[in-house]
Amino acid sequence: MGREEREIVYVPLPSQRLFHGCDERFKGFSGPIGSGKSQALCQEAIRLSYQNPGRMGLIGAPTFPMLRDSTQAALFEVLERNHIPFDFNRSENVLTMRDTGSRILFRSLDDFERLRGTNLAWFGVDELTYTQEAAWMRLEGRLRDPQATRLSGFAVWTPKGYDWVYRRFIEDTPKDYRAILARPRENCYLLDQIPDFYDRLKHSYDENFYQQEVMGEYLNAQGGRVYQAFDRLDHVTSVLCDAALPLLWALDFNVDPMSSVVVQQSDGIRVVDEIVLRRSTTLQACQEFCSRYGKHQRNLTIYGDAAGQHMQTTGSSDYEIVQNYFSEFYDGRVLLKVPRSNPSVRDRVSLMNAKLKNSEGRVEMVMDTRCRELIKDFEQVSYKPDTMVVDKDKDHARTHLTDALGYLVWQEYRVNRPIGPRGNPLF
Repeated sequence: MGREEREIVYVPLPSQRLFHGCDERFKGFSGPIGSGKSQALCQEAIRLSYQNPGRMGLIGAPTFPMLRDSTQAALFEVLERNHIPFDFNRSENVLTMRDTGSRILFRSLDDFERLRGTNLAWFGVDELTYTQEAAWMRLEGRLRDPQATRLSGFAVWTPKGYDWVYRRFIEDTPKDYRAILARPRENCYLLDQIPDFYDRLKHSYDENFYQQEVMGEYLNAQGGRVYQAFDRLDHVTSVLCDAALPLLWALDFNVDPMSSVVVQQSDGIRVVDEIVLRRSTTLQACQEFCSRYGKHQRNLTIYGDAAGQHMQTTGSSDYEIVQNYFSEFYDGRVLLKVPRSNPSVRDRVSLMNAKLKNSEGRVEMVMDTRCRELIKDFEQVSYKPDTMVVDKDKDHARTHLTDALGYLVWQEYRVNRPIGPRGNPLF
């Protein structure tokens, strides 16, 4: 059967348009309540059924009641509203598109072992965060129809913490994967009908649940986020090193991992790169920095923990090692900018959050997409439950990069507050 075309009344929201335009084989749409996830799922399924005439696709949901009452009902509504002819076999739970002969299987994913068998041209999953990862992997394995025009697997979901969906689609994205993150209040159609939609929900939900379900944020389920002002959409972008600007290098002296960030200042804080070395020394960190930026030929300022001034077993402090190395191997002028004592964690964190986004909503810090471990820190470092103590025990890979960057931010942007009648500075 030849490829058919049919016009559908659908004006996608900006995030929906990005989702439909993704060329990656596996793509996702992450969004809060009211962001148009169901519409995006249905429209993508219909589009793929026309792009793959005569082939089979599958729509899945975490449970059968959700599949029947929500996912399936939404698709039927779109088809009927647009007068798209179809036949539905209720006993087999299979829909056939009359225009193309394409078939759509409806399946519950709570018993994923039953997904073995038929080859698929495409599949779509509703509310993926409530589905086991093994079910998604079974569907990936079935995406192998040799006669398909376009192979595609897609899903929509509401965030549910740093689960397997977050890790696969957002944190360490494999090749051929991409996720679109919808913003709250983007759905103008919903707000035209119910202007106080978000305000009413705010009165019904506690703060964390509201941030997750209504604002679409990824929250750490084990405790409050330390850097609550961080948002990938605002802070992660392409940040190139400007050859005309000085470099700032901030370190957290730690053997495993030895962690540091490379920064430039241009209309705020621009994190160009991160250097994370397992089981490494201060000297090896210097060598790695110079292998990347040794020919920069602009001034370099180095920041870090005040404890780095203490002598090591070799007889030299971390900063003496740094100074000795850079005097020989760096082309530009090198300046150390280290406090006599460290600021309180509370003050440093507060200043970091203010630079991420101040009270007027201004973003004053961005970082390059390559800074994966720094991004994980901003998203996952949390307080111990019911305290304001940063939890450094839950994951020993966390906190080092945000600590390093925090030392730089404190040195460059803190406000000296006078104390007492003589106005002596606090630091």
